[in-house]
Amino acid sequence: MNTKQKKNLARILLCITLMIVLHFAPITGGVRLVAYLVPYLIVGYDILLKSYKGIKNRRPMDEALLMTIATVGAFVLAVYEDGDYTEAIAVMLFYQVGEWFQSYAVGKSRENIGALMDIRPDYAKVEENGELVKKDPDEIEIGTEIVVTTGEKIPIDGIIIDGTANIDTSALTGESLPRPVGPGREVLSGAINLDGVLHIRTTKEFGDSTAAKILELAENAAANKAKSEDFIAKFARIYTPAVVGSAAALALLPPLYALMTAGEPLWGTWLYRALTFLVISCPCALVVSIPMSFFAGIGGASSVGILVKGANYMETLANVSTVVFDKTGTLTKGTFDVTTVHAAAIPPEDILHLAAHAERYSAHPIAVALKKFPHNDDCNVTDIEDLAGYGIRAKVNGKCVCVGNEKLMEKIGALWHDCHRAEEGIVIHAAVDGEYAGHIIVADRIKENSAAAITALKEAGVKKTVMLTGDAAHAAAKVAAALKIDAFFARLLPADKVAKIEEILASQTDGNVAFVGDGINDAPVLSRADVGIAMGALGSDAAIEAADVVLMDDDPLKITKAIKIARKTLCIVKENIYFAVGVKFACLALGALGLAGMWAAIFADVGVMVLAVLNAMRAMAVKNI
Repeated sequence: MNTKQKKNLARILLCITLMIVLHFAPITGGVRLVAYLVPYLIVGYDILLKSYKGIKNRRPMDEALLMTIATVGAFVLAVYEDGDYTEAIAVMLFYQVGEWFQSYAVGKSRENIGALMDIRPDYAKVEENGELVKKDPDEIEIGTEIVVTTGEKIPIDGIIIDGTANIDTSALTGESLPRPVGPGREVLSGAINLDGVLHIRTTKEFGDSTAAKILELAENAAANKAKSEDFIAKFARIYTPAVVGSAAALALLPPLYALMTAGEPLWGTWLYRALTFLVISCPCALVVSIPMSFFAGIGGASSVGILVKGANYMETLANVSTVVFDKTGTLTKGTFDVTTVHAAAIPPEDILHLAAHAERYSAHPIAVALKKFPHNDDCNVTDIEDLAGYGIRAKVNGKCVCVGNEKLMEKIGALWHDCHRAEEGIVIHAAVDGEYAGHIIVADRIKENSAAAITALKEAGVKKTVMLTGDAAHAAAKVAAALKIDAFFARLLPADKVAKIEEILASQTDGNVAFVGDGINDAPVLSRADVGIAMGALGSDAAIEAADVVLMDDDPLKITKAIKIARKTLCIVKENIYFAVGVKFACLALGALGLAGMWAAIFADVGVMVLAVLNAMRAMAVKNI
């Protein structure tokens, strides 16, 4: 518990203690009133102050005003009737109990977000004159060598240039097992060095690093409200003045009618019913538990490495019926190896050498495979041009080298030919000065959990799975068949993928469409789908910006987990709405008829709120989903 929670709990316990003492105290009259005002003010002073500020700022219609009117009115009635102030204090006391439970529940769900917020680094160590100096991460430039010792957070994304260690990435991915890293491995800010000393060359500024991006995402999540939350907010603005007016009518109209017809107005009876009506009418359960449910769901998801950007995306994710996948890096590992080189005009080793130079600055997985071959010589590489959906064009020692797919060969007029072993992987064609030089086959492998992920989605009620890829049809068909995907579309440029998503959205008759990509070149499609899911996209700025949901590791099974968490959260939201509204209106009717007293009002208000908040807390339990 934090300090505020402890303070409020102390107030509640003190109030209860004083109530017990006063119950047995032999006091009457004005002394009794003053004595009971003490526990009332101890437990309710902040509510009275809030209602006063609401009136002062011309925004009075909230639960604080309702509680104030009801409890002050109950005190006034008790003065003129039997001197029993227990009900008035009990209303305020149990309201505070409900608020404490809500605060506790928010605190618990914040722990999950809080664990995520702990990835924020406090400093970065830089070696100067043989000593390690702590600096503000914002001051570190790209290319700076930083040192991370045992137990410290990695402050900025970078590449290890020296040292080996095991790192804890649980705050980023939800994965509890340490990961071994060494020279040449990329490491992300927010991970913790468990042992060893790492020398890291930074590849990003702090503001663009993984930790900063994720922190920004988590901090902004609460701003994106779901339709259910917007409905409750609008409902409360209309509902509160309506019930105040109804309570006033209940206090005035029946007595006036009775006065005119029977000569006996019974003001006290109807005023008591009106006050009871006011206490019952407090929309606390709805106003508190609905945002609480979404907040708990987002917090629970973050604890297992699933970042949802807001409650509105949680709501959309819960209603997904079609899941569209990118292939490379999403369903497959995206780590390619060259298996074959077929030369047409120049030796195979020259084709690999020129291709490695042309792809020198590309981060595409296929480029990474080609760059494994020696190319760190004095070759002069200029005019590098990344042709999205086609390949790369560059000048190597004055020669125009084109490396890419058959569309690129056709575009430059090179007389390419297909490969008889094309089914073994992806064919990368190469041309030098417009003359076809040959092709390279690179092979990718399906991820271990991809087949299980597709099966799990179908078991979870997803009606259709689709795969989009820029690869050749035979390579796409092989993967689709192995994973039992319902449909696939091959040879797609990035713009073609967007057009295909548009087609799927237009033909969708039931539910939402989710697109799952690895974040390297899928930003336009992630943005266009009903909900974009970036998988294994840590370190990819485009993915974190464009996606609505970020899966912080490479496991495709987490797609189903994300959908199930969203569905559980939405189910809890609906349960709370139906329960709170149902009990509320039933008790309002009973209160107006005099069949429900102040204690029933307390249950309808505080009891329902406590039960709804406790139900909302179930959204945090996601480990076994």
